[in-house]
Amino acid sequence: MNATPNSSLNGIIQASVRKHWNAMALSDIGGTGYQYKTLAEMVEKMHILFEEGGIRKGDKVAICGRNSSNWAVVFISCLTAGVVAVPILHEFKADTIHNLVNHSEAKLLFTDASIWENLDETSMPSLEGAIYLMELGMPFCRNERLRQARENLNELFGEKYPEDWKPEDVRYPEEDPEDLAVLNYTSGSTGSPKGVMLPYRSIYSNVRFAMENIDFFKVGDGVVNMLPLAHLYGMVIEMLYPFCQGCHCHFLTHLPSPKVILSAFAEVKPKLIITVPMILEKIIRNKVFPVLQTPKMKLLLKLPIIKNKVLAKVKESLMQAFGGDLRELIVGGAALNAEVEQFLIRIKFPFTVGYGMTECGPLICYAPPGENPPKACGKVVDRMEARVDSPDPANVPGNLWVKGANVMTGYYKNEQATKEIMPDDDGWMNTGDMCTISPDGYVTISGRSKTMILGPSGQNIYPEEIEQKLNGLPYVSESLIIDDHGELVALIYPDYDAAQKDGLSAEAIDKVMEQNLVALNAAVPAYSRVKRHKIFLEEFEKTPKRSIKRFLYQP
Repeated sequence: MNATPNSSLNGIIQASVRKHWNAMALSDIGGTGYQYKTLAEMVEKMHILFEEGGIRKGDKVAICGRNSSNWAVVFISCLTAGVVAVPILHEFKADTIHNLVNHSEAKLLFTDASIWENLDETSMPSLEGAIYLMELGMPFCRNERLRQARENLNELFGEKYPEDWKPEDVRYPEEDPEDLAVLNYTSGSTGSPKGVMLPYRSIYSNVRFAMENIDFFKVGDGVVNMLPLAHLYGMVIEMLYPFCQGCHCHFLTHLPSPKVILSAFAEVKPKLIITVPMILEKIIRNKVFPVLQTPKMKLLLKLPIIKNKVLAKVKESLMQAFGGDLRELIVGGAALNAEVEQFLIRIKFPFTVGYGMTECGPLICYAPPGENPPKACGKVVDRMEARVDSPDPANVPGNLWVKGANVMTGYYKNEQATKEIMPDDDGWMNTGDMCTISPDGYVTISGRSKTMILGPSGQNIYPEEIEQKLNGLPYVSESLIIDDHGELVALIYPDYDAAQKDGLSAEAIDKVMEQNLVALNAAVPAYSRVKRHKIFLEEFEKTPKRSIKRFLYQP
């Protein structure tokens, strides 16, 4: 059945393609770009490839590559064909990619040539073929039908559409909401990756919420896509939702440094920016805070009449750094540093902090800019409900449970892990996060229940809260608080660039960290005081969404 516009995910995609036919849809920054009609033609060719090559509805197709327009094309092709997309983070090592291709039972792999060079097809016995994302070449194939379909793809398309390619030729089948749409492997910040099974209803609900609550886009508006497409945050909220609004997605095809990101903002002038705290914090700490710390600026900020004008200029300067047309900046993936958050509130910057997880595709909480109380991450989104296991949910943190359209159906081929997070058959899922919910519905995350440390008298200690305070102290780039046989220890990666600029030796850095612990311990309860610190010479190992792999640093 032909998809119904706005009532199904494929209907929304179909309507966007037809409506925005001649507008630009996708571009690689500094590279090629596609109009919606060109993208639709490529999607149709992918559908022909699947059909002729024996890739059926419900079969798995893995996508492992750097962000690119072609990555998005393949993903949209899977959604609209009923083929299950299996995004795999390109930063994973070859052995992990082999394991995920095998575990997912993927029949086809789209990947980068540079990644394929390090893979071994004999380690993926069920894989029927591999195709390069950029040039669509086929370096490997066990399926002759698939090979023939790829070699004759343009001819097959011409036979199916001998006349001009027209908007009305775009017809996508309406999906069953419970059918599996995406099998997404978690990035493993607390352990090994698990295959999250997300049905169409989850992706549809997320896209629909964004369309109904972030509604300032006009056709052709640019978006800078800098988050990994293989992660739900970048895939659904930063790419698929703007695509469904007729926007022009610009992909950063290489690792996004602050310099590259700011250059992209200047070129694209995005109205919406979606980012993780680390990127935002680096920009503000490098571009704004040094200016505010100059003697002249400190003096001006003490003068009541001049202070507001100075802060207004600081805000305007920051707005220009983000391209000049910013309407909203959404931070997600982790908590925002308290100092940075307070600064953004002070200058009335249009930002908000949201909350979600892969298992919810990804949205759980959101509120528009200016509505969140400090440290909060919004209210529970539409078609979702939440409860907190706490005698006093407004004041005493408890485990956050969620239920609704966004929630996954479970972990692929892992009933034990599914039962741990969804123990009953009533639809409720344990997020693993501790939080409070205010009487008016705002959620504030305290930390992960898995990382919670039990204090000497049974107190609940959330290391993330201590880390936030420590990360705001001099020369601290990032930190981890661990429990080492009953003692809290701070693992610290210093800001070596700032320290070198100020002429600090390794011994001086160590003394600063000792002073930081004194200041930190004065700001936390007695049971949360840190006994000692350990300095690291390299950044902590992270997942591609820039979460520290905490489990690697536990004693």
